Amino acid sequence: MSRPEHSRTFSTNLSSGSGSRALEGRVGIVTGSSRGIGAAIARNLASKGLNVVLNYTSDSSEKITQELAEELQSQHGVKTVIVQANMGDENGPKHIVEVAKNNLSHQKTGKFQIDVIINNAGVAGNNRIETINCEDFARQYNINVRGPLLLLQAALPYLPNDRSGRIVNLSSVSSSLGYVSQSVYGGTKAALEAMTRTWSRELAERATVNSVNPGPVATDMYGTNDESFINFNRPFLQSTPLATPRKEFEEDKTEYYESVGGRPAYSEEIAGVVGMLCLPEAAWTTGSVICANGGMRFSF
Repeated sequence: MSRPEHSRTFSTNLSSGSGSRALEGRVGIVTGSSRGIGAAIARNLASKGLNVVLNYTSDSSEKITQELAEELQSQHGVKTVIVQANMGDENGPKHIVEVAKNNLSHQKTGKFQIDVIINNAGVAGNNRIETINCEDFARQYNINVRGPLLLLQAALPYLPNDRSGRIVNLSSVSSSLGYVSQSVYGGTKAALEAMTRTWSRELAERATVNSVNPGPVATDMYGTNDESFINFNRPFLQSTPLATPRKEFEEDKTEYYESVGGRPAYSEEIAGVVGMLCLPEAAWTTGSVICANGGMRFSF
């Protein structure tokens, strides 16, 4: 059975929230925003009025990031800035902040404030204990853990001082479910969750800090999973309350999703949870890991 393309078109109400411009005129950074979850988050936040700094890494992503920027400008009337930077490099995160400041500072006063940070950029790798090597260990930890820390360091002088800031880190169920072959990847996401709790205390007068932990998501990477991972993951999907495929929604992908145990999330569903955490109404939530995984992992 061939694997289908994993994409989904959502109505405006689901992908863009209620239509309120609650973040009008504010500035936010979304790392890894050229495609998938990052692009969906950028769309969701732009629909709320946020001026968005879009980050991508490889030259091959330049065109689609530019197209996304133009889409957000035309559909939502927001400002966008595109920054090519590798979150795994020591200077990459700082470069994102510098470019954002150069382009989005107030023209008259020179004031620059970063209201929202979404640490979405990340890499994964499936390796059992005997095949893990130091190079891949460093690659995953540098991008998934050190990168968000260095970005926050660079952004620190520009965060609000009235608790209105919003920081959301993209974690994963892999931090807590004990997936075979994810010693490194799961470890990076557990570290990110630990930093979330610490940052929520250190930044209590400046911003809320939360994590979101998706399970499988229908991104480009989802279709590359090998048979061994699919077989291991099947029981997890089968026990996930919202993963049961519905033909009226999954259409031609229904049979494939049934064969692997259930459907993944769609990027817009993750973006919707992230968008809620960035609203003023989310001011009393911080230091939390919000489960956006269809019930694969319950909060506790």
